[in-house]
Amino acid sequence: MEAQDAFMIVPQPFQYQGSKRALAPMILRFLPAKFQRLVEPFAGSAAMTIACAGRGRASRFWVNDLNKPLAELLNLIVNRPEELADEYAKLWKGEAAEAIEQFYTVRETFNRTQDPKLFLYLLARCIKGAVRYNADGLFNQSPDKRRLGTRPDTMRQSIIAASMLLRGKTIATSHDFRDVLAAVEKNDVVYMDPPYQGTSGDRDSRYLAGLSFDDFVTALDGLNSRGLRYAISYDGRTGEKRYGEPLPAYLNLSHLELEAGRSTQATLLGRDDQTIESLYLSPALASDIGVLPKVTRHHAGQAILV
Repeated sequence: MEAQDAFMIVPQPFQYQGSKRALAPMILRFLPAKFQRLVEPFAGSAAMTIACAGRGRASRFWVNDLNKPLAELLNLIVNRPEELADEYAKLWKGEAAEAIEQFYTVRETFNRTQDPKLFLYLLARCIKGAVRYNADGLFNQSPDKRRLGTRPDTMRQSIIAASMLLRGKTIATSHDFRDVLAAVEKNDVVYMDPPYQGTSGDRDSRYLAGLSFDDFVTALDGLNSRGLRYAISYDGRTGEKRYGEPLPAYLNLSHLELEAGRSTQATLLGRDDQTIESLYLSPALASDIGVLPKVTRHHAGQAILV
């Protein structure tokens, strides 16, 4: 079952830097086989929610992101897929020079209007799906000149497929993560993939707002006191380079290291540096699935009993 699960294809309408789409099958091994609702306070592309829905693991979903156009885009994917696909088809251009000019026009309009339909086009066309913002909070990433972005027919199929998985059982919001965690219920499972602490200081151009390490730890301590189940992707390393400060021992989290394969940069440089991503499980979740509170390493082909 686990081997087959790892190769299931689930729709992903847009790429997003840091998305856990590739790791989702491995992360899902450490969530309960069946549960009531998955909550993502830092949803991004909602890769975990889509993967979870595709495998029938939860019956309801709450996706949240402080980036309001992103949260609104997720809502459109779920509830107004045809309208979103139609607008994307109108914006998409099939000639390279015309597409580049179109990108800058759409980017300028998006920065004025914050229209989530325009945001989808920018995500599909920008370099590596890597969102960048300037100091004024304006989207300032450049277009990828080597490709035209997802073709409209392929985009439509992905949007509709994601909507079919999530419609009628998903809410999308744009709140501070602490407000979301305050509303989490006993039967929920929370998956968090916040900005990695330490990647570029308090101000990271990939995010509209930074995340205070101390505030995050305080919030996790509060979840523990309520006996709630949660998992966090928070730090990692590539070769000898580490990203982020490990979460404190007093939280009593189970620390799992997931092998994510060779990084893109290592591949380009001909190196064999493996990317290792940390996954932390709360005491309540670890107890639920039978994981001991110690550091363990897992890779994509390794069977995990849950």
